[in-house]
Amino acid sequence: MSDVDLTNCDREPIHLLGHIQPFGFLLAVTGQWMVAHASDNARAFLGHPAEDLIGRSLTEVLDGHAIHEIRGRLQIMRGADSIERVFNLPLRAGGEPFDVAVHYSGDLLVIEAESSRTDSSLEAASAVRSMANRVAERKTIEDIVHEASRQVRALTAFDRVMVYRFDADGAGEVIAESVRPGIGSFLGQRYPASDIPQQARALYERSWLRIIADVEAETPAVRPAIGPSGGPLDLSMSMLRAVSPIHIEYLRNMGVGASLSISILRHGKLWGLFACHHYGPHHVSYERRTAAELFGQIFSYMLESREQEMDAHHVERAHNLHDRLVGSVATASGPESLTPYFGELCALANCEGVTLHMGGQTATHGVGLAPDRLQGLVSFLDGRGATGVFHTHHLSAHLPEAEDWREAAGVIAVPLSREPGDYLIFQRAEVVREIAWAGDPNKAVTVGPLGARLTPRQSFEAWKETVRGQSRPWSASELAAVESLRLTLLEVVMRLTDLANVERGKAQHRQEVLIAELNHRVRNILGLIRGLISQSRDGATDVQQFFEVVSGRVQALARAHDQITQQHWGPGALRKLIRGEAEAYLAAKADRMILTGPEVLIEPQAFSTLSLVVHELVTNSAKYGALCDRRGQVHVRWRTDASSALELDWREEGGPTVQAPSRRGFGSTIIERSIPHELGGEARVVFDPQGLQVALRVPGRFVVEAAPAPSGATAAQAPEPRRAGPRHVLVVEDNIIIALDLEGVLQKLGAGQVSLASTVASALEAIEAARPDFAFLDLNLGEETSLPVADRLKAEGIPFAFGTGFGDQADLPDHLSGVPIISKPYSEAALREALTRRP
Repeated sequence: MSDVDLTNCDREPIHLLGHIQPFGFLLAVTGQWMVAHASDNARAFLGHPAEDLIGRSLTEVLDGHAIHEIRGRLQIMRGADSIERVFNLPLRAGGEPFDVAVHYSGDLLVIEAESSRTDSSLEAASAVRSMANRVAERKTIEDIVHEASRQVRALTAFDRVMVYRFDADGAGEVIAESVRPGIGSFLGQRYPASDIPQQARALYERSWLRIIADVEAETPAVRPAIGPSGGPLDLSMSMLRAVSPIHIEYLRNMGVGASLSISILRHGKLWGLFACHHYGPHHVSYERRTAAELFGQIFSYMLESREQEMDAHHVERAHNLHDRLVGSVATASGPESLTPYFGELCALANCEGVTLHMGGQTATHGVGLAPDRLQGLVSFLDGRGATGVFHTHHLSAHLPEAEDWREAAGVIAVPLSREPGDYLIFQRAEVVREIAWAGDPNKAVTVGPLGARLTPRQSFEAWKETVRGQSRPWSASELAAVESLRLTLLEVVMRLTDLANVERGKAQHRQEVLIAELNHRVRNILGLIRGLISQSRDGATDVQQFFEVVSGRVQALARAHDQITQQHWGPGALRKLIRGEAEAYLAAKADRMILTGPEVLIEPQAFSTLSLVVHELVTNSAKYGALCDRRGQVHVRWRTDASSALELDWREEGGPTVQAPSRRGFGSTIIERSIPHELGGEARVVFDPQGLQVALRVPGRFVVEAAPAPSGATAAQAPEPRRAGPRHVLVVEDNIIIALDLEGVLQKLGAGQVSLASTVASALEAIEAARPDFAFLDLNLGEETSLPVADRLKAEGIPFAFGTGFGDQADLPDHLSGVPIISKPYSEAALREALTRRP
């Protein structure tokens, strides 16, 4: 019995249970597309028992079209935990449609499928947009989470939807709830950290959604139990993964028949969950689950954005106080010089008292500590030997003698110098609380067939615990505000200490300290900027967009700086500047910028300014202009006039209808005013409904004409390929995502120009317009094949290769039998080999 503790649950291998839920089936295939694992219920879906499927080629099990679709999804898969989905896909010729998910588990590709369920009442994108808009209308965090629980329940039709937030100690609390009438409420109840073991929390951070459709369902086994790797199949990212017996028991004890969990992440860490309960079996269609997963991601970004807004407001208050504290340095005469600011410090930390103890002197605001208690606290802080800020909302857990200190149950202690005993202490009084637990949080140990183990709680009736000796916890924004003031307080204290020294010693000491502090502060600021930019992720929040804009502008200046420093601070090429910005921000869309003009160099004094203008034009076009969809183009033309001034014309066409903005943002200001203000040039912006038009004029003193580009070079081409390879490659592919991915890889391999075509007709037109050096053809183009294109290429002596999702099973005519074939998903190595072995 002594070996049984709360970590038993944490050690349960919930990702290696070897079973799945029965509402779908599972296959796992090797890199050679041979079936390595199959679930026992495969017969019900595919007509063959699992043992007959294992060892067979996937081409013998699934229809060629289905394999082709799966291979196509693998081509666009990104990241170790990526999951790609295909809806309404027949797996066998003439068979029923399935919703399919694919992901990698080690070296094996896991294919999971469930029968498609027609859900005509759901238009996923519209539903999620409406849900997000309703949540965004709410002002407070409390209102946001309550509205979110209502929206998730409306989407999933569960009996109960809770928003479950984790505390710093790992325990969870139900902070919002939407519930079917008549089944009671869990709002405000807390659950111990051990209810969700560590390995389950780790999976919630990797996978956004987890469904348990029927607690009582029999779970088919995955055969064989031990796979090619010598161990069981890792089902961490599986949508069908069976449920831990301990968790099944837990749900039964709650009377729950089905559940759904949607992760809520903050900075990539688990902040909480949407916990959905149903009091009977309840299966949600895969399409509706995908919509719920997307809403969970969007909600996470919205919540993070709202919390950061609150934090920013708190930090702004700290900065304002900082400015006034620094101003007080000039007239400081002792510790009492800080006392006028104690009230604001108290409000900033939201506490009941502030005590300054420095150089044997004490100043207090609000609730103070008795001298003996203060000395005991200072001795404890000195004994820690740490130089950073100390904080706790449960002081007696660190200092037992503080058990009865009602006036200082929680403290933040800021060391003010390297000398012992110098601290600014923020105090919070004890708050006696009754915590409503969902049942007694202590788990019982029982002895079963497999020996002693922890069992889930039998009762979830509210069990109240009275907590004493603790204050309200310090929030992250309060701690950040105090930390941001630490250097300011150090600076003030340095001034107070200097007053005790002789005039020369004081001046020298202040100079050394200020230099050190300045260096430290500059490093902190640079580190903060770098951290903010590096933490940017794909998302749709205002804060995220702000991070991306700042990062883009800094990177634009860095690219401009790199280009002119490579020329030993000489003039930089205009074409290279524009192309560099396009490739950096637009990726595959860069070829939709048509550049026309002579080779022109820009002097360093104007290069950075022009790079910022071009950056703003490129990003604006990609977000709102001609390049925000699949049709538009941007024409950039330039020339030099008789005075050698550069005249650059930017015209967009084919994009959304343009409307003049109601206000000018910082980006518009850069475009319209930076060249006139900094270079004495001209800038004119016309918001033509057909497309944005911008005319720029840079004075001739900043412009140098360069030697013309080599014959045959075009604006869309890089000056020289980065690696040996064909300069012009034609890609014939009907899937735009795969086509763009191929374009990027081919450019990386040295292709100067990549032309894209999606049909036989457009491919033949492309060959007629500009003869390629090499072509890459997807054999299957939906309702037609690319064989007519192959015949044309062969007749003209242009080398080419086929790509296909059918692998080596592709059926080619005899006269094309020697053409190289690359199987999806395409790898860079396979593409390189096809390019290098051409005649």
